[in-house]
Amino acid sequence: MKFDKPAEANPIDRMQVVGRAHPRIDGPLKTTGRAPYAYEHHDVVTNPAYGAIVGSAIGKGRIASMNLAEAERAPGVLAVVTAENAGKLGKGKFNTAKLLGGPDIDHYHQAIAVVVAETFEQATAAAALLRVEYAPADGRFDLEEALKTAPLAKDPNSPEKDAPPESRMGDFEQAFAQAPVKLDELYTTPDQSHSMMEPHASIAAWNGDKLTVWTSNQMIDWGRMDLATTLGIPKDNVRFVSPYIGGGFGCKLFLRSDAVMAALGAKAAGRPVKVALPRPFIPNNTTHRPATRQRIRIGAGADGRIIAIAHESGSGDLPDGQPETATNQTRLLYAGPNRLTSMRLAVMDLPEGNAMRAPGEAPGMMALEIAMDELAERLSLDPVELRVRNDTQVDPEKPDRPFSQRNLVRCLQEGAERFSWTRRSATPGAVRDGHWLVGMGTAAAFRNNLLVPSGARVRLGRDGLVIVETDMTDIGTGSYTIIAQTAAEMMGVDIGKVVVRLGDSAFPVSSGSGGQFGANCSTSGVYAACVKLREAVAQRLGFNSAEATFSDGQVMSGNRSAKLADAVGEGELVAEDKIEWGGLDKSYQQSTFGAHFVEAAVDGFTGEVRIRRMLAVCAAGRILNPTTARSQVIGAMTMGAGAALMEELAVDKRRGFFVNHDLAGYEVPVHADIPHQEVIFLEEADDKVSPMKAKGVAELGICGVAAAVANAVYNATGVRVRNYPITLDKHLDRLPEVS
Repeated sequence: MKFDKPAEANPIDRMQVVGRAHPRIDGPLKTTGRAPYAYEHHDVVTNPAYGAIVGSAIGKGRIASMNLAEAERAPGVLAVVTAENAGKLGKGKFNTAKLLGGPDIDHYHQAIAVVVAETFEQATAAAALLRVEYAPADGRFDLEEALKTAPLAKDPNSPEKDAPPESRMGDFEQAFAQAPVKLDELYTTPDQSHSMMEPHASIAAWNGDKLTVWTSNQMIDWGRMDLATTLGIPKDNVRFVSPYIGGGFGCKLFLRSDAVMAALGAKAAGRPVKVALPRPFIPNNTTHRPATRQRIRIGAGADGRIIAIAHESGSGDLPDGQPETATNQTRLLYAGPNRLTSMRLAVMDLPEGNAMRAPGEAPGMMALEIAMDELAERLSLDPVELRVRNDTQVDPEKPDRPFSQRNLVRCLQEGAERFSWTRRSATPGAVRDGHWLVGMGTAAAFRNNLLVPSGARVRLGRDGLVIVETDMTDIGTGSYTIIAQTAAEMMGVDIGKVVVRLGDSAFPVSSGSGGQFGANCSTSGVYAACVKLREAVAQRLGFNSAEATFSDGQVMSGNRSAKLADAVGEGELVAEDKIEWGGLDKSYQQSTFGAHFVEAAVDGFTGEVRIRRMLAVCAAGRILNPTTARSQVIGAMTMGAGAALMEELAVDKRRGFFVNHDLAGYEVPVHADIPHQEVIFLEEADDKVSPMKAKGVAELGICGVAAAVANAVYNATGVRVRNYPITLDKHLDRLPEVS
């Protein structure tokens, strides 16, 4: 099915199942321990061995020598695999560095060996016996220094492949110079770790030249393809299975060392092998959100309307890496005739930087939405009103290209009313609650709507049971549930009559989970397959498929009706299709919008920040399931709070690694840090985006949160912090006196 014109009325619009709050159908399995995660498939192989990965102890250089003898003699050891004995290996399309290092080392904790033994304890003990000598080399570990000579970088996601690296409209420099009110500030965001609950883990088993990997991966087809490329075997010889995933946030979008080393270890040992990355290994071995340095300049008229806006960002990555696209939202969020955005990419030798929840917009909004708050103060204008005055219903760089839907102003105004924004004092540091300084902050939320082809297969059995098969993944987002709701709505059955099977490369290729495109794209793929199944059912029953309606397990056309199951006959009825996207996203800018409001209190004596209230108002198309959608947004708000106040990977600039690479040193929010959270979804149905008329919401929920917290802290204290996270040492000596 090709979606190339706005959606008309369709069965989803009935919203008898879709759009209703429904508990997760996989919830009972997860809460009772019956949902097997990657390391916990106890019945898929017999007699598994265990692998322990050894990581590089240097950030840059070469392995001078590696003595395996003591490890190989250790009790229970079956094999030790290194780059020397692994055979020729390739590098996956989505991997920036090779996943098995040696002799050259690309980054700290790059895997250099896997030790396979009878037990986990034996493998771990033997791994400590490897004797590795290194020849360290000077590395590029300081972002500030590296950016001094960094070139401009193109947006890797831009559909305009020949576009210049610098985006310009009008004459920014002249307009900014003449603007009555100006802002020119530098903002920084640190490296961040995904810190999902489930670590990377895989079980690999060979059957001749066929390889099956039970793993934790968000994008089944990408991972399968890159593993085949890495091992130099046909893609058809690899099966990826990932039915349950304990969080990913982008860290599991791509093939990682656990799957590669499990496959290599299983080949060498002649046994299935289980590998899990230890928590302290993950930040340096896998990926992280790269740090940024962002300069923002805004010139406005006395009426608050933006005349000129520039956003220049710099980040770093390994050779052949990509920039953190922190200027994405600035090209689309606010009106203004004179515009400049650019990115610089420094080549560095720190571990790979890559996608983390809302890549680009999340760190970009952390800076832009503080800048808007500062501009509002210089204009003596309410921060909500400033954003409203600079709204636009068209792409600012392409005025003939309207937004498919844009309800940012509604989000801001309804959020302000719900949050009692009028109680906010415009004078920073003016509100006290005992020794606490109290303030409110706001920020817009923005995340683009991405479209990825997605397929599914739907089976109808003689018992009326509908079975959906797709390699879509559920990373805690509710994929199982919304896919079941979609199939139930389309086939006119109760959701209890739908079985959903996910995360297996034997199923049709889906969009996968990432970029907040998973919900809309995967359900659209299921919609397409169900349309085909409805046609087959109608044909079997002798009905006109265009006139047939499906409801309560019945198929009706005119004055005729039949049971859905009557169409099956012997065996089952099967239909398969995928959603493909036409050019509507070129004719219409497709984005999601929101507004965040935060109340925070700062201890006047210690500088401790406590968030008191949080509100998100979201405009993201049709909400497929308010329960799972709310769960996504409050989780994103929590991550945004962490980004604002505590999350930072500390870089050792001498040796080139993240020092606080575990959950003892890398702080994330806990229950005590998060107060009451409220989420409001505006009623929307965007017919330009898909037959589901839905968009994503999971990443919209984090965009702008950190800035809303930062703005609340400023309103409470009068101390502006532009370098995240806002730890007490950054404002303690500047706090107003508390009597």
